[in-house]
Amino acid sequence: MRWDNLKIEAEEGARLPGYRDPATIRRFDAPEALDMRFYEIHAKSALNRVPEASRMPFRWTINPYRGCSHACVYCVAGDTRILMADGRHRALADLRAGDEIYGTERQGTYRRYVRTRVQAHWSSVKPAYRVTLEDGTELIASADHRFLTDRGWKHVIGAEQGGARRPHLTTGVDLLGTGRFAEAPEEGDDYRRGYLCGMVRGDGNLDQQALDRTSGYLATEGVVTSEFAFAAASATRSAVRATRTSARSHVEPIDELIRWPLSPSEDWRKGFLAGIFDAEGSCGTEALRISNADPTMLSWTETCLKSFGFDCVVEPPDAIGVPCVRVRGGLVEKLRFFHLTGPAISRKWGLEGRAIKTNAKLGVSSIEPLGLAMRLFDITTGTGDFIANGVVSHNCFARPTHKYLDFDAGRDFEREIVVKVNVPEVLRAELRRPSWKAEHIAMGTNTDPYQWVEGRYKLMPGIWEALRDFRNPCSVLTKSPLVLRDLPLLKEIASVTDVSANLSIPTIDEKAWRATEPHTPSPRARLEAVAELNRNGIPTGILVAPLMPGINDDPKQVEEIIQTAIDAGATSIGGIGLHLRGEVRGVFMEWLRSYRPDLVEHYEELYARGAYLPRDEADRLRGVLRDGGAPRARPFRRDPADDRPMERLLRRRPGAPARPAPPAKAPEPDQGALF
Repeated sequence: MRWDNLKIEAEEGARLPGYRDPATIRRFDAPEALDMRFYEIHAKSALNRVPEASRMPFRWTINPYRGCSHACVYCVAGDTRILMADGRHRALADLRAGDEIYGTERQGTYRRYVRTRVQAHWSSVKPAYRVTLEDGTELIASADHRFLTDRGWKHVIGAEQGGARRPHLTTGVDLLGTGRFAEAPEEGDDYRRGYLCGMVRGDGNLDQQALDRTSGYLATEGVVTSEFAFAAASATRSAVRATRTSARSHVEPIDELIRWPLSPSEDWRKGFLAGIFDAEGSCGTEALRISNADPTMLSWTETCLKSFGFDCVVEPPDAIGVPCVRVRGGLVEKLRFFHLTGPAISRKWGLEGRAIKTNAKLGVSSIEPLGLAMRLFDITTGTGDFIANGVVSHNCFARPTHKYLDFDAGRDFEREIVVKVNVPEVLRAELRRPSWKAEHIAMGTNTDPYQWVEGRYKLMPGIWEALRDFRNPCSVLTKSPLVLRDLPLLKEIASVTDVSANLSIPTIDEKAWRATEPHTPSPRARLEAVAELNRNGIPTGILVAPLMPGINDDPKQVEEIIQTAIDAGATSIGGIGLHLRGEVRGVFMEWLRSYRPDLVEHYEELYARGAYLPRDEADRLRGVLRDGGAPRARPFRRDPADDRPMERLLRRRPGAPARPAPPAKAPEPDQGALF
């Protein structure tokens, strides 16, 4: 791929979860881009410690990219925002059985919001479609998914006649709900100061959630407070507590924290609105109101609300003589206020019993296939539905949305790629630390460092140079022959320390490759890369992973892979039997129903008792791997645990150049790198 004349169509700022500094967004006009966005960030660290619970035989890895443009069907995460029972929202992939969320049920004439619980959570692989709504919301779902419209439940795709006839979405149909959710605020310095200004100056009746947040924010600024009983409980109201500080030295810092800013930032405005709402706000069935007797407070409240586009009005004093600011727009604007500002008091967020019909612009603008089978998440709830990205969604295969009007914090492994542009420099600083013990570093165990976009960013040469200069043992696992670009650097590393490579080659069958790894380089090209690396003294093996009964375990096919690997001088051949742990089971079985329905019953029997193959089937696959090659292979190395990698070590061919021995703990990535 030639990058010299590529056009950068968009360059803008965004913030990503876990990164304090803004990212630069770039979209490349290239065939491989597949409508992707790349978020360039400055990482604070390059070395990632592998969790202790992992089975990996190494402790450190480097991932210059988060997300993977290879687009393997088993590499998509879910970030559809689901409305939780406390009024906030959470990514669909992060839900678990038992979580309390909002669903709906019909009560008399109207369908209303009610609380329900997640009963089950899983994922599947299906062709994905993008539904775009009038307000810009994008919903990614399977053809079978159903959304609630003003004309009843409708599937994403259907037909008017024939066997595929069923109610389905068409342009102009209105979905029901509030529309897309606003992003939650970041609780940085400005937000905290704004919240304290609204809370302290508001001087209203508080509950425990607001007190806890206020005390925590003050403690962050070095102000220690204590709680006390402000008013005892009575027959008509509950007890009221307050917080205070007895130290005179803390009064001046508090005055500084709640000082009116000359030019308030958006974060400060969000914090102020959250604080004044917690202090003096109310949200009944009719309107959201913020009351205060101080005209200055009312003016700041109105100004901050209007800066975010809220339609609000100052109302005259009520029955007790206190004026207020009222937010108009109904439930849609109430929910936007809560999500945008993030008040602490969750009881004011309640939607229980409210009708779902709103004035939100949720007409369907377009429905288009993405052309890819993708990992789609699914939940079962007590009401049979849930609120996904602000619309009522049936218990079905809701796939995550990628893009709000503002950037959504979720990750999409195929289309939203995070690029750590400063990894080489950060790595050098970390390798230079006296505490670093030059432990083995394995790359490619999470996302492929040689995915095609590496051809543009060229981060790996800088990483290899740092490892060479500090003589640090290392290895790489990849699906791409692009690794050959850095062969001169690998040879330099091999002259001063241990370095090795593995290429993942689960199959050389064209149909199986296209079905499971649609945007990866050809397996034949990977095998040629194995040969070239070994010819140049870089110990390189292959991983036949995962080995799947009836799909890529045919002895003739395995023999061809092994024989080709032997001819390429491979130093090892590893194999991993298919594991179906957790959500992977649903993902794989759904894929199997589409690709090889004749094997579904067999797989259900194989994995009826757990996530791993029965011992006799695991032994059979070991035998296929052991007996598939030429007699020059050394005996198969067994591991008593069925779920550990199966590996055979191969003798170097006569006349091949000598190579440094691979590290004692050569990386043997588990199935997580593939499925």
